[in-house]
Amino acid sequence: MAPDLETARNIVRQHCEAWTARRPEAVANRYSEVTSFGMNGGDPMTTRAEIAEMAAGFMADFPDLVLTCDTVLAADHHMIYAWTFEGHHKATGNPVRFSGWEEWDLDDDLKVAKSLGWYDVADYERQIA
Repeated sequence: MAPDLETARNIVRQHCEAWTARRPEAVANRYSEVTSFGMNGGDPMTTRAEIAEMAAGFMADFPDLVLTCDTVLAADHHMIYAWTFEGHHKATGNPVRFSGWEEWDLDDDLKVAKSLGWYDVADYERQIA
């Protein structure tokens, strides 16, 4: 079953809550067993373990991170959501706030089968430095 807009918003809400609660396994469990997750055109992660490791790295670097949803669009099994990430970088103490967006293709269980995402890497790195 394809998600309606309210279901799509709930999927994203749960995703953001997992990030904010610093639960990397819960983040990874939003993805299907066979998945592809790439950011800014980089090589995609293809397993939940890789996604959990990436999330754990961000969570370690930003112990007070908050991920919020800015907007959600949904059509059939395809979603787009825009987000904002905020927190203080552990090593520098700098406040960091950056936004991005992701395109998700969902499987029949409403897990993310494919994710393509983008954010401004130069702005992110400038804020950390």
